[in-house]
Amino acid sequence: MSEHDKVNLLNFDQSGLQAFFAEQGEKAFRATQVMKWIYQFGVDEFDAMTNLGKGLREKLDQVAEIRPPEVVSEQRSEDGTIKWLLRVDNGNCIETVFIPEDHRGTLCVSSQVGCALDCTFCSTAQQGFNRNLSAAEIIGQLWVANQRLHSIPRVERSISNVVLMGMGEPLLNFDNVVRAMNIMMEDNAYGLSKRRVTLSTSGVIPALDRLKQVSDVSLAVSLHAPTDELRDQLVPINRKYPIKELIAACLRYIDGDSRRKITFEYVMLAGINDSEADARALIKLLRQVPSKINLIPFNPFPGTDYRCSDAATINRFRDILLEAGLMTVTRKTRGDDIDAACGQLAGQVLDKTKRKLRRTAEQIPINRVGT
Repeated sequence: MSEHDKVNLLNFDQSGLQAFFAEQGEKAFRATQVMKWIYQFGVDEFDAMTNLGKGLREKLDQVAEIRPPEVVSEQRSEDGTIKWLLRVDNGNCIETVFIPEDHRGTLCVSSQVGCALDCTFCSTAQQGFNRNLSAAEIIGQLWVANQRLHSIPRVERSISNVVLMGMGEPLLNFDNVVRAMNIMMEDNAYGLSKRRVTLSTSGVIPALDRLKQVSDVSLAVSLHAPTDELRDQLVPINRKYPIKELIAACLRYIDGDSRRKITFEYVMLAGINDSEADARALIKLLRQVPSKINLIPFNPFPGTDYRCSDAATINRFRDILLEAGLMTVTRKTRGDDIDAACGQLAGQVLDKTKRKLRRTAEQIPINRVGT
């Protein structure tokens, strides 16, 4: 059997690994043993799994492998943020970011090579789209980051939170994303609480309803506008799933549990979505929704015409929301000196959509509605 024919065990959650061992004529408890070796001890060689018999280790070495993405480069920001460029195949690379904070360490994970959506303010979207990541390539980002962090002197934070906010729309890669999140939360793997795993979506409503049936991880929604007219421009999927339907799906997701909150992400774009009227429209939209609003200063990237709202405008926008009783924070920009801030991830994408070529040919600017 060639290396390419081997089964990558990173593709399996607990039940999948049990099924794999059953096919090999082994007991189900072998799945627990191997899962602990892979995720809790960071082992990627079967010969090091000393509580497995020699015969089983030799069999696994013939039919299986533990193959995470390959580290191409590692960049460290002055603020402690670390960005990895990871190769997932011969032509494509993704980016993964670790953000250390006072009381937690957050890993921002990608779910696709590029992005199939076309949000106009996001660098990833400008790269086009190639393919979905496998479960192994998603959970492999966490595996690689853990290994790298353990090897870096004076890094005091481990990974306590994972956010699927990197490259791609997670709900358009549903099965692989759910399987990877299961591994993140599996006691025999990383054991993360469901409150410490957050999926961010632009609003793929059928998949969001489906997610409710199989998971209750924390939810973040890329909103970025208080009206359909404006959001149609900024987040084009809104034309298919408008705001009213999206808010209804969010309420279904938390199922009336007021202890749970939906995080709404709102990038601050100068002269586009940052007026006092926009703030008051947002209040009207979210007043009855258990929510937290993250205001995100726009992070420029090459070729964009957007500008970030100035600090005074962002503060006034935030204060209006706070005065109305909406929990609101301004996200601190992290890793912007290494292009690791929100919306800046680019990776290396062989674009199957040819979106960059179309956009270059069209050169159509997007303006504030009504201006």
